[in-house]
Amino acid sequence: MRGIVPELPNPVPLITRLPAILQEDEFLPGFLRAFDDAIAPVYSVLDNLEAYVRPEYAPADFLEWLAGWVDIAVDEEWTEEQRRRIVADAASLHRRAGTAGGIRDALQLAAGPAAIVEVDESGGTAWSATPGAALPGSKDSAIVITIAVPSGDAAELTRRLERVAEAVVPAHLPARVQVSVAKPSTSKPSA
Repeated sequence: MRGIVPELPNPVPLITRLPAILQEDEFLPGFLRAFDDAIAPVYSVLDNLEAYVRPEYAPADFLEWLAGWVDIAVDEEWTEEQRRRIVADAASLHRRAGTAGGIRDALQLAAGPAAIVEVDESGGTAWSATPGAALPGSKDSAIVITIAVPSGDAAELTRRLERVAEAVVPAHLPARVQVSVAKPSTSKPSA
């Protein structure tokens, strides 16, 4: 949470905005310093506004606020680096939501860089110069998302990634998320 920063100077002290006769008053300079202390953080934020609204530089407590701007529900299990990347890529992801590539990229970001995400869609769009030609895809429309992760609780990861899939898969298509966790190697290293 933002607040008063000790000894942060006001770049434009209020006393300098008064006529010279009032600047010589004994009481007014001390009185206005209290207002300078309160308004200095406002000037600081406005002078550095770009750093607050760019996910790469924004303070950690602003990331959730920025995520709300781009309609991303933050998962508490995501690392700060993942949150920054997801918020930064949100516009691109929203533009591609509903496509196989957009679904894969959104789930890749949510699952982490070590995960392997595959999207199997059953539908397709095509045309044929021959009347009555077979349509591409299968008769039953569905999307199956398979995610392989190196570690974690498969049930918990499935629940979290299903929530992400609900946000990016078209509402008229049923989607199934399958998460598999790599088994640790039990072989002994050779001497």
